[in-house]
Amino acid sequence: MTSKSQPFDSNCMTLTRFVLQEQKKFASATGDLSQLLNSIQTAVKAVSSAVRKAGIAKLHGISGDTNVQGEEVKKLDVLSNELFINMLSSSFTTCLLVSEENETFIEIELEKQGKYIVCFDPLDGSSNIDCLVSIGSIFGIYRKQSEGVPSLQDALQPGRQMVAAGYALYGSATMMVLSLGNGVNGFMYDPAIGEFILTDPNMTIPERGKIYSINEGYAHEWDASVFNYVRDKKDPAKGKPYGARYVGSMVADVHRTIKYGGIFIYPATASAKSGKLRLMYECNPMAYIIEQAGGRASTGKIDILDVVPTKIHERSPIFLGSKLDVEEALSYIE
Repeated sequence: MTSKSQPFDSNCMTLTRFVLQEQKKFASATGDLSQLLNSIQTAVKAVSSAVRKAGIAKLHGISGDTNVQGEEVKKLDVLSNELFINMLSSSFTTCLLVSEENETFIEIELEKQGKYIVCFDPLDGSSNIDCLVSIGSIFGIYRKQSEGVPSLQDALQPGRQMVAAGYALYGSATMMVLSLGNGVNGFMYDPAIGEFILTDPNMTIPERGKIYSINEGYAHEWDASVFNYVRDKKDPAKGKPYGARYVGSMVADVHRTIKYGGIFIYPATASAKSGKLRLMYECNPMAYIIEQAGGRASTGKIDILDVVPTKIHERSPIFLGSKLDVEEALSYIE
């Protein structure tokens, strides 16, 4: 029994408890997805710990390598990727892994294989690591659709076929936001007990917001439709101007967009005609969460979740956020 005066909830809803409770709603559930989510939770806890003591543990700075994207790899990128791969591959629930940091997909050893495919960005926003700005991890989970040996084709599923997606935000606190296809819930990490606690149940995004989020340093490379939309959002003659917020870490920018509403845009540009963000482990999981929260996510032409990927590191433009804001932005393109 708890009372309002108690500082500690003796009946708190942990992430593990929440997942098990959801599992009980499905008579045919095997528990594999619960086991997989527990492994992801462990990886997130380990990454969070590394982020907190990165400076002391000399994890700041670059490793000296470049990844498949041609980006300099940070030391914390390497560690985070290893943590996710190790936790996922030893969960006995996965058959394929797709990571931002690996050029090809990772096939799990036969004796450890399960039925799930996980696409993940182990450390999103890593350019912000050394200046202590919020960063995160992103993941999307699919079920293998074919029989036999796992192949690339098994991983190239449209986002609509995801069974779960989530992200972790390493900021003033560590938070995990998760959707199992039935709404969105947020869990704050309590280091005192080593558990994620449900703090944001049934997260929904406002139908319209007052914030736009885009890297205006690339305005000279934007298509006229994007330029005109952003211009109008700043023009008092077109209504009350929107505020501008841009962190440069997708997890941080999307989390704020869910909480406060508005729109996050990373469009195609003259130098990146397919956009910059990766479809399978950045755009798809975030689009899934946004839609589950009542928002919308589009490439500018079709819904993100309807795109059928052709390669694991495929890129996509993205317009994501409050439903009315995204629809207004798309009206400039149409």
